[in-house]
Amino acid sequence: KINVGETINSGQVFLWDKIGEYWYGINGNDIIEICEEPFKIKSLSNEKRFFRFDDDLSKIIPSISKDNIVRNAVKDFPGLRLLRQDPYQCYISFIVSSNSNIQNIKNCLKKLCQKFGEKIEFQNKEFSVFPTPEIIADATTSDLLKCGLGYRAKFVKKASKDVTKEKIDFESLKKEDYHTAKVKLLERSGIGNKVADCILLFSLEKLDSFPLDRWMLRILEKYYSSKILFDNRTLTPKKYDELHEAIIEYFGPYAGYAQQFLFKMERELFQKKWL
Repeated sequence: KINVGETINSGQVFLWDKIGEYWYGINGNDIIEICEEPFKIKSLSNEKRFFRFDDDLSKIIPSISKDNIVRNAVKDFPGLRLLRQDPYQCYISFIVSSNSNIQNIKNCLKKLCQKFGEKIEFQNKEFSVFPTPEIIADATTSDLLKCGLGYRAKFVKKASKDVTKEKIDFESLKKEDYHTAKVKLLERSGIGNKVADCILLFSLEKLDSFPLDRWMLRILEKYYSSKILFDNRTLTPKKYDELHEAIIEYFGPYAGYAQQFLFKMERELFQKKWL
């Protein structure tokens, strides 16, 4: 059974709000309405794949449950799910997320939608969907700066141009293996290892992606220092790759699910704000 609130509030998505009993979210040019009890999902596009119902959790959960840490995290958050997001929105969202916090990311992305996204009525409410790559590519830097993007404005514009010029093709990236897809993302400006891994995990079908930020490094050091060697010095690109290999060796091909449960567990432990 899916816990919608836990899943929305797990660092994967930003353009969601709860109004009364319902959650409303923007996913590219789609709008999704979710009722938690009883679970119902409606959307403009009739999209049913957002919650990854096609993932075989009866196989995935035992596969990642290598120790009591993960087993307890899964027990504490049994309704937590990975989401299958619109790739362009996910790509821009995590470029915007660089050196920021969840509330700021949410505010910036909301402003981007309000300024550049098409306004659509859905379930008697008006929403601004996520702007297209073409619109953002053509936007002026000063208009992008008005959305609170700061130094990220130039990266967002360039990243969108790369999509319009087909330097980034999300559908072909879905078909590539993890390493090939990641190398292509890292060639784009504004994308480092962690941002690339978030895009791969949350929108490009790479369940062997394991985004490493300060929270995840803290978790590895705290719970896994005897199993996954990390000396807590500067995380160079080479170190990041080595660490990822050790993580996959330990957690297996669905390591991205383990990452999500562990990340949620630690953030809740520290009572960090979500949406």
